[in-house]
Amino acid sequence: MPRTEEANQQIRDTQRANILEAAWKVFAQKGRAMTMADVAEAAQISYGLTYRYFDSKEAILQALVEQTLHSEDAFSQRFALPWTPGERLDKLIAQLVETRRDHPEFAQVHYQVLSDAATPPDLREQALRYAQRFHDLLRRLIVEGQAEGSVRAADPDQLVTAVMAALDGLTRLALIDPERFQAHFPDARIIQGMLKPSRFPRTKKKVG
Repeated sequence: MPRTEEANQQIRDTQRANILEAAWKVFAQKGRAMTMADVAEAAQISYGLTYRYFDSKEAILQALVEQTLHSEDAFSQRFALPWTPGERLDKLIAQLVETRRDHPEFAQVHYQVLSDAATPPDLREQALRYAQRFHDLLRRLIVEGQAEGSVRAADPDQLVTAVMAALDGLTRLALIDPERFQAHFPDARIIQGMLKPSRFPRTKKKVG
């Protein structure tokens, strides 16, 4: 009995997902040096079959970025739950750190897309929008946390920059020195602590 169109579509969807899963793994190891042949080998399919689903490496990268964009919508909704701003901020940073530890390839895709001059403009624009949404969410929670006293009194844009620099540093470390990345990955509380109010009052310097 021949397969139905629904069954054929399910097979195509499964194969496409298999290719993208393989692409995540290859990208984590090779970055933009990834080739279609690498993806085909990791997915255990023929080179030609890979091209039936994606016509170029850029098409695969775009699909990976789109996957993270879709997951980001659900991710952002979690931080609209009825927690205090300080609690939401702690949970956001913990989730961002945990994702970089367990799936460094997610952030690496965006880092590579934004840093590579050969990235197609539309793909770069998608990655920039993704980064901006996280920036805006982080800044909003910092400002709200400052209003309730759970975040240190400092320029919120500087605090955002400090947190993002720490997270971006982890992304680069995973690419440059994966052994050190795994051996000395920081606890999320270290980055969360950058935003906490100081426990000790500032002492004024004596004049004269």
